[in-house]
Amino acid sequence: MTDAIVQWLLSAGEGKFLATVLISMLPVIELRGGLPAGVAMGLPLRDAFFAALLGNLLPVPFIILFARRGFAWIRAHIPRLGRWVDRIEQKAWSKSDKVVRYQAWGLLLFVAVPLPGTGAWTGALIAALLDLRLKLAVPAITAGVFLAGIIISLLTYGAAALL
Repeated sequence: MTDAIVQWLLSAGEGKFLATVLISMLPVIELRGGLPAGVAMGLPLRDAFFAALLGNLLPVPFIILFARRGFAWIRAHIPRLGRWVDRIEQKAWSKSDKVVRYQAWGLLLFVAVPLPGTGAWTGALIAALLDLRLKLAVPAITAGVFLAGIIISLLTYGAAALL
């Protein structure tokens, strides 16, 4: 059964689109990995861009709304994971200085830079820890992911053109 699903994901256009969305939803990979993966699977750059953008943005409001409560629940009910949660929060706090200073613009620029440790997941976590409102955080993260997508598209398209 799983072989049939994987085969469909890799063969059909809709499957490649969905695979790109799912890859882009992953915390470390995000759009930065999903977009090149979509292009590598044979999606046109425009479709891969849209799928990666969609996949990367889907978790953002949920992270902003529920991260702090989820972390508190984990600390209360699964104490063994408390140190893991502390490390995640410390990592987010260590990257939040520009966001604290420049608010939405800082969040946008933080998310837009396509480097490891930046992106929509970390940006949304920082927004949650700083109690930024959805009305402020989601548009900033969306714009940042869009800019990161343009940068990754240029890098992906440029690399593909060279090959």
